[in-house]
Amino acid sequence: MSNPKNTYQLLDSGNFEKLEQVGRYRLIRPSPQAIWQPRRPKLWRTADAHYRRSRSGGGSWSFKQKLPEQWHIQYGGLTLKIKLTNFGHLGVFAEQAENWRWIAAQIAKSKRKPVRVLNTFAYTGGSSLAAAQAGAEVAHVDAARGIVSWARENATLSGLDDRPIRWLVDDVGKFVAREIRRGHKYDGIILDPPSFGRGKKGEVWKFENDLPKLLEMCRQILSPTPLFVLLSAHTPGFTPLALENLLGDMMRGFGGTLSHLEMTIPEADGSRRLPSGTMARWTAE
Repeated sequence: MSNPKNTYQLLDSGNFEKLEQVGRYRLIRPSPQAIWQPRRPKLWRTADAHYRRSRSGGGSWSFKQKLPEQWHIQYGGLTLKIKLTNFGHLGVFAEQAENWRWIAAQIAKSKRKPVRVLNTFAYTGGSSLAAAQAGAEVAHVDAARGIVSWARENATLSGLDDRPIRWLVDDVGKFVAREIRRGHKYDGIILDPPSFGRGKKGEVWKFENDLPKLLEMCRQILSPTPLFVLLSAHTPGFTPLALENLLGDMMRGFGGTLSHLEMTIPEADGSRRLPSGTMARWTAE
């Protein structure tokens, strides 16, 4: 099997971990649902870096060789910066690539110009860039200044830095509340909320407590004839159907179609798919 040196591939999974080809480098990271056995055990020995979680929280990387501080990959039609973080993240969630394609398809088939999209908890910008690439005006909101800067770098790398994207360092709930007061409306909303978070002033975000309230607020900034809403999550214990039911509450009265799916990453040889989160979608059709 070839290993492209400029993209992402899931090479194998098992024993609660995953082996990934990320550009030129092979990485091992935790994967709690990979309770099965690896199918290519010898390949794991070729990993360049291994992230292990600590029992006391957090975790650390160990290295077989010195890796660059950052590098770039081509993935999902975008050019993305990769960086090994202290949390074990790389700057990209590979399972979201299918959502990027779906977002772009919803925008491309609309006759409305422009399509206004809000991306909340927007991380390093994959969904924002997919929407902008398809022709949307995008509001990209994340509370972490460094992460928003990373997303802007990805826009430049992908040749999209001239697209109409507003880069907003802000608490999502506070931003949406202000948009309600301003009377601003969006044709599409993307949400990928964390399980838990803490704001600069001690604000606490807890998925099960705060997400229903946020969705009700987001309902108030939808245009009269919205196009789509995407809700994804990596919070254990919440199934795709649970997310669809939440999204159904938000979209009551709008008609349209609800669906739910498990997010997955296919292994490179096509033999298995790794469960990697949940999602629900609403479309006007």
